[in-house]
Amino acid sequence: MSRVNPVHTEQANAISTNVHKFGGSSLADSACIKRVLTIVRRHCKKDDLIVVSANGDTTDTLFALFELAEAHDEALSSAIESLKLSQLKLIRELLSIESGQPLIEALDADIKQLTFWLLNQPQQFTNQILAFGEVWSARLLSAYISQEYTASYTIDARDYLIVDDAKHCQVQYEASQQQFNQLLEDQKLAVITGYIGKDSKGEAITLGRNGSDYSATIVAALAQAKNVTLWTDVDGIYSADPRVVPNARKLHRLPNEVAKELGRLGNPVLHAKTLKPLSFEQLPHTVHLHVASSFAPEVLGSEIGSFGEIAKQELSVTRLNDLLLIESEFLKTEQAKIAFEQFSVEQIDHELGFVVVQQHTQQQVTDWLASSNVQVRVTPIALVAAVGHNIAQQGNMFARFKRATKSAKPLRFIQSSNNHSIIAVLKENCTIELLNRVHHAMTKDARHIGLVVAGLGNIGEVFLSMLPEQLSRHHSLENTYLVGLLGSKKALIRDDGINPALAKALYEQHANDYDKAALMEWLGNHPYDELIVVDLTPSEEFSDYYQEFFAKGIHVIGANKWAASADTPQYNRLLSTASETGSLWYGNTTVGAGLPVNYALNDLARSGDKVIEISGIFSGTLSWLFESYDASVPFSTLLKDARNQGLTEPDPREDLSGKDVQRKLLILARLAGFELSLSDISVQNLVPEALQTISIDEFLARCEELDDYFEQAFSDAKAQNQCIRYVAKFAKTSAGYKAEVCLAQLGLSHAFASLTPCDNIFQIKSQWYHDNPLIIRGPGAGREVTAGGVHSDLVVACQTLNKKSKPVEIRGIN
Repeated sequence: MSRVNPVHTEQANAISTNVHKFGGSSLADSACIKRVLTIVRRHCKKDDLIVVSANGDTTDTLFALFELAEAHDEALSSAIESLKLSQLKLIRELLSIESGQPLIEALDADIKQLTFWLLNQPQQFTNQILAFGEVWSARLLSAYISQEYTASYTIDARDYLIVDDAKHCQVQYEASQQQFNQLLEDQKLAVITGYIGKDSKGEAITLGRNGSDYSATIVAALAQAKNVTLWTDVDGIYSADPRVVPNARKLHRLPNEVAKELGRLGNPVLHAKTLKPLSFEQLPHTVHLHVASSFAPEVLGSEIGSFGEIAKQELSVTRLNDLLLIESEFLKTEQAKIAFEQFSVEQIDHELGFVVVQQHTQQQVTDWLASSNVQVRVTPIALVAAVGHNIAQQGNMFARFKRATKSAKPLRFIQSSNNHSIIAVLKENCTIELLNRVHHAMTKDARHIGLVVAGLGNIGEVFLSMLPEQLSRHHSLENTYLVGLLGSKKALIRDDGINPALAKALYEQHANDYDKAALMEWLGNHPYDELIVVDLTPSEEFSDYYQEFFAKGIHVIGANKWAASADTPQYNRLLSTASETGSLWYGNTTVGAGLPVNYALNDLARSGDKVIEISGIFSGTLSWLFESYDASVPFSTLLKDARNQGLTEPDPREDLSGKDVQRKLLILARLAGFELSLSDISVQNLVPEALQTISIDEFLARCEELDDYFEQAFSDAKAQNQCIRYVAKFAKTSAGYKAEVCLAQLGLSHAFASLTPCDNIFQIKSQWYHDNPLIIRGPGAGREVTAGGVHSDLVVACQTLNKKSKPVEIRGIN
C-alpha cells in the first residue's frame, strides 16, 4: 500500500517492485481470499511479489496433528481427513473445475505424504509437514489470481531461501539472491510461501512464529523493493496494544530504528526479526514497511521507514511479562559478551552484569553459566517500556516515566544502548492498569495535527507570520505542524513539515503545479491523526472542495463565506457530512473578521437561549462610506477616495451591491438556528441598474450618476434629524421571519448611528437579551484582525481535537 504524494516536490525515484504479504487471518476463508483479490487488483502490478501465510489456523492444525501422532491417538486419521476437507472446500468455493482439478490432485498427493510422515517418525519430518500450510495457501491464491485477474505463478521459498539454522535464522543473502533471481518470471504475479526456507544442507527449515512477516522483508531485500506491505487483521501499529489500552492511537509513521526497538520489546504487531532485512547493508535504498488491514484496505495504515522530525516524535508504550533477570559478575566480562550473542535475550548490560531473558530461555542460559562454574542469581521480573526516538536523552520524558511507574516500585530503570527506549524492571507482571497509566502519562501530548493553509494573499501572509509564535505560545498547538501551502495553481506539501518562519520563501522555491485530483489524493492519505485545512481564499471554487474534505474527516477553518452561505440543500449536506465524519467546521471570520459574533450566537444556542433578531452594519467599506458622507463632497468623490485607500474591492460595485452583506446575514441567521437561503433575504443594490453590467472603467467614469440619489437620501434623513446607514436585519415574526439588507434612516441616538469608520456592529435580541440587546462592535475588516480571528479558531479546534479519542476497531492480532 505505497502511499503516493502527488504534489510533493521531493519524491524519491520509483522502484518497480513492491512486496505484499497476506497473513493467515487475511486468507482464512473464501470470503477473505476474495477480499485479498480485490486488494491485489487495486495495489499490485505485474512483477510485484506476494508472500503468504498458511490459510487461517492451518499451521495450528498441523501442530495439533503432531501431538496426536506422538500420542498414537486414534483421532489422527479423522483429524487429517478434516484438514483435507477444509482445503478442498476452499478450492471448490474459489476455483472452477478446470482450474481446481490440478490443486485437488496435488492435495491428494500431499495428504498421502503427510499421513506417511506422521505415522513414521513425525519428528524427523517436522519442518516438511509444517511447510504444507504455506504451500497450499500459495497454490490456491496463485490459481485464483490467474483465473480471475492476471497470470500468476508460485515460488516455494525452499527453492531459494537459505538460512544458517532454525535458531538464529540468519539469511545467506548472496546465495539466496542468486537462486531467487532464477525463479522470477516477467509480467506475472509471483505468490511466494512465507515461514519456510532451507538450511545450508538443503533441508527444510521454518522461521518461527510470525515468520511470514520475516519472509516478506527478506523478499523485499532480495528483490530490491521500495515498499513491503504486511496485510493483516489490524490497520496499523498503535501507541500500545489496543486490546488492553482503549486510548491507544495509531502511529502513522515510525522511524526504522524506533520500530526495531518496539519490536524487540514486545509490540504485538512488529517483531524484531521482521525488521532485520530493512537495514540489510547491501540495499542501495531505504525500504519502507507498511502495516495495513486486509479487512479495511481503504484505511491508511502505519509506515516504517526514514522520515523527518515529525515522525520522530511518535511514542509507544509496551510491556513484556514472564521474564527472568539473571545477574552475575561473570556477565561483565568480554567472554560473556561474545557468548551471549547466541542467546535470544531481551536486554543485556555488561557493565552492570545482568541479562533479561524469556522464561523458556532460562534453562539454556543457566546451563551455560553453570558449565562455566559461575554463580548466578535468577529473579522473575517483567518490563514496561516507553519507546521513542532518543527518548532516553529527554530528561523530561524520563522523569515523567519514573512518576508513572512509581507505584509499581521498579527494581531498576534501564535505557537502551541506542537511546530509543526507557525501561522499568518490575518485580511483578505489568498489569493492564499500570500499562494504561504509563501510556496516558507518556503519550497524552502526542496527538499530531497537520495544518494546510490555502490562500497566500494578504490575510494568508499575516496568518503565516503569526504562526511561529502561536505554535510556541499555546500548549494545545504543541503537536500542530504546518504541512501544506496552497496557492491558486501551485502547492507545497511536505509530510515532514514546513518551517513556518520560512513558509513563503519555501513555497516560492519549491511549489509545484497541482490540481484537485492530486490534492485530494494526498489529503486522503495524510499521515496525521487529524488534518485541518485553513481556507483564507475568497474562492467559490475552493469552497466546493469542503464536501470532499468533510467526507475524508478533514477539518476546515475558513474565512471564505461561500460554503457557509451556499444554497440550503448544499449547506445541509455539508453539515450532515461533517457531523457523520466528526469533522470540525469553524468560520468565525466569515462575518465580522475577528469579532466574536459567531461565538456569541453559538454560545446562546448551546445555553438554551433563542435568538429573535439579528441586525447591524456588517460591511467595513459601507460603514466607512456612510460614517464619512455628509454631502459636503459628492458621494462619487468619496467612493473613489475609499478605493484609492484600498477600503473597497477593486470594483466598488461588489461592496455597493450588498451581496456580501446579504451572505453575512444568511450565515448569522443559520447560526441562530433558522433555515433560509439567499433568495429569502431582500437586498437593495446601491448601484443603479444602468451601471451594474458595464465595465469597471466605464463605471468609474460614470459613477457621478450616484451622487444625486445619495445627496437626496442624506437630505431627507437630515431633515428628520436622522442619518443614513446600510443595515442588515433578520427578525423572527409571527409568520416566520423577515430578512432584508438596505439603506435605512436611523435616529442619531441609534446604536448604529455613530461608529468609528470601518467598524462593524452586531445587535442580537433574544429571549434573554430582549429589552437590552447584546451588542458586539469593533473592526470588521483588516488583515491583522482577520488573521487573528482565524488563529482563535485554530486554538479552539486543536483543543477540541486533543480531547478526541477514536475507538479502535480490531479483529484480533496475529
